[in-house]
Amino acid sequence: MQLIEAVPNISEARDKENLTRILGDLQSVLGSVRLLHVDSNEDANRTVLTLAGNPEQIVRVCFMLFRICQQYIDMRFHAGEHPRLGAVDVCPLVPITDITLAQTAAYADGLARRVADELHIPVYLYEANATSAERANLAVLRHGEYEGLSQKFKTLPPDYGPHHWNDAVAKTGASVIGARHFLIAFNISLNTENVLSAIDIAAKLREKNGGLCGVKAIGWYMEEYRCAQVSFNITNFHQNNLQDVFEACKKEAAARGLQVTASELIGLVPLEAILQAGKFYSPKEQKEESLIASAAEHLLLNKIRPFIPHERILEKCLQIK
Repeated sequence: MQLIEAVPNISEARDKENLTRILGDLQSVLGSVRLLHVDSNEDANRTVLTLAGNPEQIVRVCFMLFRICQQYIDMRFHAGEHPRLGAVDVCPLVPITDITLAQTAAYADGLARRVADELHIPVYLYEANATSAERANLAVLRHGEYEGLSQKFKTLPPDYGPHHWNDAVAKTGASVIGARHFLIAFNISLNTENVLSAIDIAAKLREKNGGLCGVKAIGWYMEEYRCAQVSFNITNFHQNNLQDVFEACKKEAAARGLQVTASELIGLVPLEAILQAGKFYSPKEQKEESLIASAAEHLLLNKIRPFIPHERILEKCLQIK
């Protein structure tokens, strides 16, 4: 059976009543689609959802989520640490089983067209759906964020939907949709409140500055944790996996007289990535459970909250649902 993952990122986390309304409405339209995980962060003012199901049903549910967020989120009053363009900031579709990236991209295109045509939300296509090399990069599309959208429309118009600023667009902002391979969102905490240190480390390690291949990074301050974090997006964990990013960050922190104190995953992680990290830290270990435990221990994944495999590893979530 064809199975894909959707990881929509919505611009709400601080207003708990509003988020509850959004999630409640989403639950009512899921049908056969599984809501595997909800990761909400008030500092980022952002909630990451992980959905899995057959492609047609995923597209249906994601479209309904766009409609729900259009009703409940007003970007004119939104603020948060995480870069964003709109109410549903980004909605990637990821092939899991019996489906290619190209086939998944066709579903992403269908979703993008429907969101633009029926909801009149501007949509940028990215990753496998990008219409140019420049547009493939989410960071390029997000440059200037929501506040710069009206100007962006003049220099980098959306692929679908309205190209001009109006009250409706001001409320929803724009969205980014496309098919991609697995991405691991991985945040590492530092023993400092100085956000400039995190920004400096992020700049050193991100691929576009000559750092780690397949890695994007920003630095920010997390009020909830009272510390600065380096927030990584690992776009190809076969090039640089969790342990590569963690050890590189630890080295850069030490060079600045700092220490890494904890880490956290945002959303779900593929089992293969966790096992790779476990084998790096415990090369003689063979048992899957022990490798997972080793990865969690050495990556400090239990310091912020307990790392529970059946809640954080994609394949294990799919097995128990």
